[in-house]
Amino acid sequence: MHVGFIGLGVMGQPMAANLARAGTPLVVGNRTPGRCEPLRALGAEVAPSPGAVFDRAGTVILMLADETAIDDVLGRGSPAFPSRVAGHTVVHMGTTSAEYSAGLQTDLRAAGGRYVEAPVSGSRVPAERGELVGMLAGDDDAVAAVRPLLAPLCRETFDCGGVPGALLMKFSVNLFLITLVTGLAEAFHFAERHGLDQRLLRDVLDAGPMASAVSRVKGPKLLERDFSVQAAAADVLKNNRLIADAAREAGLASPLLDVCHALYGETVAQGHGGEDMAAVLRALEARTEAALPPGATATATPCPTSPRVSRA
Repeated sequence: MHVGFIGLGVMGQPMAANLARAGTPLVVGNRTPGRCEPLRALGAEVAPSPGAVFDRAGTVILMLADETAIDDVLGRGSPAFPSRVAGHTVVHMGTTSAEYSAGLQTDLRAAGGRYVEAPVSGSRVPAERGELVGMLAGDDDAVAAVRPLLAPLCRETFDCGGVPGALLMKFSVNLFLITLVTGLAEAFHFAERHGLDQRLLRDVLDAGPMASAVSRVKGPKLLERDFSVQAAAADVLKNNRLIADAAREAGLASPLLDVCHALYGETVAQGHGGEDMAAVLRALEARTEAALPPGATATATPCPTSPRVSRA
C-alpha cells in the first residue's frame, strides 16, 4: 500500500520529498495543486482530493495548518468520515491543542481507524535535511508500525506514551525554543543600540557555552536582517497560544512565555507574520522607538573604553 501525505507547506513539502527520495510509495494531496508538482517530479502520485489519498494509502500523514484543515481533510463531522478513515492509520504531524488531538483519537477509534500523534521539532532547514526530531504517542502497535516510515524525516524519534503526550512534549520543547530565540533577538538589539559590532557578538556566542544549533542559524539571520521564513512568526504565535492555554489549564505560571506571547503578537500585528520568527526583533525595535522622546535616537556610539576583543 502507498503512504499518503497531505499538507505541502513550508514543512510538509520537504518532508514529503524526503519520503519520495527514500523510495516510499507515496501519494500526495494539497489544497494548492501547484505545490504537488515537485513531488510528482520525484515519482509521487498526485491525488485530486483528500478522499483519493485515502483510497490509495493505508497510512496517511497529515502536516496541516490547524484543526479546521484536519477536520476538512478527514471529513470529520460528515457522513464521509467513517468510510474514509476505517482501516487506515492517520498520523498527525502538525501542531494542534492537546485536547483536540485526544478527541480526534477517540473519533478515529470509533470509526475503525488508528491514530498516531507525531509532532516534530525543527524548522524548514532540518526538514529539508531529514534531521527533524519526532515525538510519537498512541497505541503501541500503531506507533511501532509508523516509526520506520518516519526514518527519512527524523534523525531520532522518541516514544511519549499515550495521546496527547507527544504534543505536550512538543509544547515543552517549543516553550524553550520561543524564549531562546526571543532572548537572542533581544541580545542583538541590545548590542546594536550600544554600538557594538554584531558580527563580533555572533563570533563570541559561537565560541562560548551559549552556542547551539538554534543560535548558529538565527544569529546570522538577525545579523543580516534576513527574515526569510524558516519558522513563520504567525506559526510561532499560534504555538505560543497553544502552550499558554495548556499552561493555564494546568494552573501553571509561564511569565517568560507570556512576554514572548505579547512580542510575537506585536510582530504579527505589524504585518510580519509571514516572516521568520527572528522578525520578533522588529517588535523589540518598535518598543524601543516608542519609549524614546520625540526626535531622539536609540543608537549609541561605540564605547571608547571598550577593549578590542581578539580571537586567539
